[in-house]
Amino acid sequence: MDWLRDHLWETWAGLAILLGVAELFSLDLILLMLAAGAAVGAVAALIGLPVAVQILGAVAASVAMLALVRPSVVKRLHSGPQLVTGHDKLIGRQGVVVSEVSSESGQVRIAGELWTARPYDEDAVIEPGAKVDVFEIRGATAVVHKIPELGA
Repeated sequence: MDWLRDHLWETWAGLAILLGVAELFSLDLILLMLAAGAAVGAVAALIGLPVAVQILGAVAASVAMLALVRPSVVKRLHSGPQLVTGHDKLIGRQGVVVSEVSSESGQVRIAGELWTARPYDEDAVIEPGAKVDVFEIRGATAVVHKIPELGA
């Protein structure tokens, strides 16, 4: 016991390293947060604070890390990039009208594919050759809006 009392900061540092290595096997970030608390205990021991203060500091730091840091880190690790696939990737893209688009008929070419299209504004008629934005996809029909021409 005398050795531990004489080497408290090394004991805390060893515990922090041990917990850090154990975290490599668990990968749930709990042991890493406890290792951070042990590191606080090591700093407190190195400064020469009493053992009770070292323990309180280590416990407080561990609880704070578990409550404040871990949830946001886990959330960030578990959320990947927003992957948009299928028809949703066409929304916001531009296309060119191939045949007149009205509330009854029409076709546009979007990303090299020919799509049935209807205007966003049901009363609008969009002439062939006009550029359009895709607002949504309803089934196999693109709902589009004419892009205003510059200088017009």
